[in-house]
Amino acid sequence: MSITPPWLKKGDKIAITCPAKKLPKPMTDAIALLQSWGLEVILGDTVDASFHQFAGDDNLRAADMQRFIDDDSIKAIIAARGGYGTIRMIDQVKFDRLKENPKWIIGFSDITLLHAHLYANYGLQSIHGQMPVNIPDASVKSLQTLKSALFGEDVTYHYKNHTAYQTGEAGGILIGGNLSLLIASLGSVSDFNYNGKILFIEDVGEYLYAIDRMIRTLDRAGKLKNLAGLIVGGFSEIKDNEIPFGQTVVEIVLDVVKDYGYPVCFDFPAGHVPDNRALILGRRVNLNITADIVAISYA
Repeated sequence: MSITPPWLKKGDKIAITCPAKKLPKPMTDAIALLQSWGLEVILGDTVDASFHQFAGDDNLRAADMQRFIDDDSIKAIIAARGGYGTIRMIDQVKFDRLKENPKWIIGFSDITLLHAHLYANYGLQSIHGQMPVNIPDASVKSLQTLKSALFGEDVTYHYKNHTAYQTGEAGGILIGGNLSLLIASLGSVSDFNYNGKILFIEDVGEYLYAIDRMIRTLDRAGKLKNLAGLIVGGFSEIKDNEIPFGQTVVEIVLDVVKDYGYPVCFDFPAGHVPDNRALILGRRVNLNITADIVAISYA
């Protein structure tokens, strides 16, 4: 069983912290949006901090996260941005308070490590969705789905299937996030059993050969064979070498999982894209893939 934090309501406090890279500019649009939803925005010390490329040193970023975990008046914590750095501070943070007082943790990209850690150790659901640094460029729909996920409203998805390779129906706990960070969590205290789960993956700025290596690393670690289903989101700004790798992202994935038999869909609108729809990780979903439509709904 997984733990669902209480849905937000107007008047609740949401904290913004930076567990990874420092902010390039103020979050005026994001703060205004969250306030328009009726939320009280609390800013962490990391929001204005700078230490090389990070939002303050590792100790400060861990302390900022700890402060908001321990404060029972805070109902949700949203990471201001990703980048790199969560892995440097995560082991300094004590998350045990979330067992008695669960709250929503929101973010994507580098924040995948937090999602994995919270599910692996506490069975805690969390939200893969837009972050404050992305909000000025975010699609209206992606922001609507983030609000819906936080306030307990419907987040069912239907979209046209343009890559109908492995159709079928499946149900299972939704896990995943950024592929590079899933690889970084392998064999660590943030790793967990993928068997029977529905895996979501996305990534940005990677070379095709690196994506191939990561997919095969997951497979060699026993993570792909016994999935219930696979959802492939945005793979954006993908690069190739001077001598072409010779396969697309779709071909790389299918080359590894084609014999496993579970349903697989591509082009789900989530990841490093403006239309980054919110997903509740750690919660059971139903996945239905036909030749025409992909449908994802929470059980």
